[in-house]
Amino acid sequence: MEVSCASVIQMESDKDVEVVAIGHDGQMAVELYKKHLPDILLMDIRMPKIDGVEAGELIIKKFSDARILYLTTFLDDEYIVKALKLGAKGYILKQNYKSILPTLNLVYLGQNVYGDEIMSKVPVALSTESSRFEELDLSDREKQIISEVAEGLSNKEISEKLFLSEGTVRNYISTILEKLELRDRTQLAIFYYKNCK
Repeated sequence: MEVSCASVIQMESDKDVEVVAIGHDGQMAVELYKKHLPDILLMDIRMPKIDGVEAGELIIKKFSDARILYLTTFLDDEYIVKALKLGAKGYILKQNYKSILPTLNLVYLGQNVYGDEIMSKVPVALSTESSRFEELDLSDREKQIISEVAEGLSNKEISEKLFLSEGTVRNYISTILEKLELRDRTQLAIFYYKNCK
């Protein structure tokens, strides 16, 4: 039988993982996060009382730097979009169990991790939302950089493609995030698929 849970994780180094607490519903996940302030919260989507998305929203509202990684069997568009929008650091499927430890390490190092199965569904999941890209206060260069971020290019790759320095690309991205009131590159990619396609 599969048990839904939330695991509170501390990372001693990029290889040492310690599970310091486990909760079996969303409410416990929120309480355990507040108590332990873990490096990463590994959490299911569907859980009793409150689900993982609502628990994540409650946690991130109070702890904006929380690193939440969703581990689930559900590839539903609705859950994927909600997880992306709330600022989750990753969303991976339980059947890809071999990727769990590498993903934890990447999230700990500050990266966002969404599997190919997840990202392939994002454009479709957001396709029904209206496009107002041309009405936004963005320069052509900013729009170009947004599209490259959405395609998954790194700052170095963008700098090489657009003949800019990496520092200039970083500055552009920081300005764009501030202008659009977004938190990170993942939310910028979501913005692109909602408004620019």
